[in-house]
Amino acid sequence: MVVSAALAVGLVTTLITNPRYEWGTVNEYLFAPDILRGLRMTIILTVVSMLIGIALGIVLAVIRLSPSKLASGLAGAYIGFFRGTPVLVQLIFWFNFSALYPKVVIGIPFGPEFFLVNINLLITPFVAATLTLGLNEGAYMAEIVRSGILSVPEGQTYAASSLGLSRLQTLRKVVLPQAMRVIVPPTGNEVIGMLKTTSIVSIIALSELLYSAQSIYTRTYETIPLLIVVSIWYLLATSVLTFGQQYLERRFGRGTTRTAPVARFQMLRNAWGMTRREAGVQ
Repeated sequence: MVVSAALAVGLVTTLITNPRYEWGTVNEYLFAPDILRGLRMTIILTVVSMLIGIALGIVLAVIRLSPSKLASGLAGAYIGFFRGTPVLVQLIFWFNFSALYPKVVIGIPFGPEFFLVNINLLITPFVAATLTLGLNEGAYMAEIVRSGILSVPEGQTYAASSLGLSRLQTLRKVVLPQAMRVIVPPTGNEVIGMLKTTSIVSIIALSELLYSAQSIYTRTYETIPLLIVVSIWYLLATSVLTFGQQYLERRFGRGTTRTAPVARFQMLRNAWGMTRREAGVQ
């Protein structure tokens, strides 16, 4: 305990006294327009990519559990490919996709062409980023959703079938609502991970949070203060997502035998209430 306290005091002291941290510069750029625009792009990338990933993950999980060996095998191949290759390699591949297919033509073979798409114009940095992050996330979400579906007792499916529900209705009204308590915690972790993973798109010059900071410190050479600014915004965003995850876990964990985790905000409220009651007694 004494050693930990001494280390904590030393860390705080060096953060305050070391002039190389340049806290004045950090404060100057924390709400700079370029940084806030980059933060907005990071949030947009996270939301769009996760929506693609969750939707694709649900579809892939259902296909993976399909009795058709061909469909299940194709879904498994997709999952294996995107989980087995680095996301950075996938990003560079999609960004350079036009090198493989400069244009896509829709029409009758050896006949008239109805529609032509210029891939160079279609695959912008934003499109390349969302394709990469969304398709990659879909592979991970597929396994999360599949584990959630498998956690629901098989008797629930039989009961739904006996009531005349179709396979799709059973999945939507019976299985998925019960599977959510298993799906939500790892999905929350995936959202937080996605928020941080968006930083890799800086290599294709998409103006998200990290690239915005890089654009500034390449001109001003204030590298450390700008990286601190980026870290502060990432920490704030992940903290907000963590509170949201805990709320959803409590909501979908109701009715289970295990006690739902108490959210940090609720813990603070409880502690504040106890302190006021104790003060009133005294």
